[in-house]
Amino acid sequence: MKPRKVREGIYWVGAVDWDRRLFDSLIPLPDGTSYNAYLIRGSDKVALLDTVDPTMADVLMTQLESVPRVDYIVAHHAEQDHSGSIPQVLEKYEEAKVITTAKGKGMLMDLLPIPEGRFITVEDGETLSLGERTLEFIHTPWVHWPETMVTYVPEEHILFSCDFFGSHIATTDLYVTEEWRVYEAAKRYYAEIMMPFRKIIRRNLEKIEGYSIDLIAPSHGPIYNRPAFILDAYQDWVSEEPKNVVVVPYVSMHGSTQKMVEYLVSALAGRGVAVHQFDLAVADIGKLAIALVDAATVVIGTPTVHVGPHPLVVYAAHLVNILRPKLRFASVIGSYGWSTRAVEQTAGLIPDLKVEVLEPVLCRGVPREADFEALDHLAAIIAEKHGQLSLI
Repeated sequence: MKPRKVREGIYWVGAVDWDRRLFDSLIPLPDGTSYNAYLIRGSDKVALLDTVDPTMADVLMTQLESVPRVDYIVAHHAEQDHSGSIPQVLEKYEEAKVITTAKGKGMLMDLLPIPEGRFITVEDGETLSLGERTLEFIHTPWVHWPETMVTYVPEEHILFSCDFFGSHIATTDLYVTEEWRVYEAAKRYYAEIMMPFRKIIRRNLEKIEGYSIDLIAPSHGPIYNRPAFILDAYQDWVSEEPKNVVVVPYVSMHGSTQKMVEYLVSALAGRGVAVHQFDLAVADIGKLAIALVDAATVVIGTPTVHVGPHPLVVYAAHLVNILRPKLRFASVIGSYGWSTRAVEQTAGLIPDLKVEVLEPVLCRGVPREADFEALDHLAAIIAEKHGQLSLI
């Protein structure tokens, strides 16, 4: 891609990674991603805001071939998909300085071969003049590492937000054109990366409330030319109010647990409760994370393997625990052969969830009439609990 004009003197100079399908060897990228860097020319100085993943450094450097001077490289976040090409840029621009937070400086020196003398650290709210343009640095810790910040350009009313409000989408669209598509991608991004820091992110949203923002330019995905779209979405996601939603991640080895899951899902739907069902043997774990953003209840379905839960359930329960969604209730259903401790062991995998554990339903072998009656009772309890909270 060639540099793309955002405003006069402001250019997107990033890279689109159409074929990447996994991030951090963990997070699915069904739509690829982009690494957005931005070049801002002032009357006196030139700043590059973030770089790109080191695998695509050549794309960035090609776009900078016609740029004779860069005075500052703003490193909003030390993770290498944004910072990994800083050494190449510093090599090209021998006078350039890296602008970052104090914590960012330490982390960048740990991760990359950047000499200490090339850094300038900035405080929360500090400004830097490029001439007729100003960079204001706003610290936004835990979005999603402790060192992160964003940059506001008051003359243009643009917020350069790095991972804040990002979406993993490979696209030629400079701006959001399909809000429905970006909404799902941004919600997936929030769910997988930001949700554990929900309360802190809420405070960071409050920090930018007083700013007049015409554009939000993240470091992944297209630019928001209607900022209210993503700001309103984030306010909903970070709230403490769940919705009338149950998420049912499950595994079934011989069909018995699946029968129980399907019966429970039908029983809940018949009581007006929305349900998202995920077979962990084939599910996109990102879709599970998206569903958890709004869920009030999680019901984990597992067969028993060597007295405990299935390994895929162990993995999923661990993820739910570290994502810390705003769940209020949890339960376990499943089948076993001769003995089980699946409930105790599954509960032990989610110690960080502040949930009320509802009566589990376990059956020996194939579920029978009494087991289906117990599942009806569990569905009734869940619907009642949701009703008491006036969930919609």
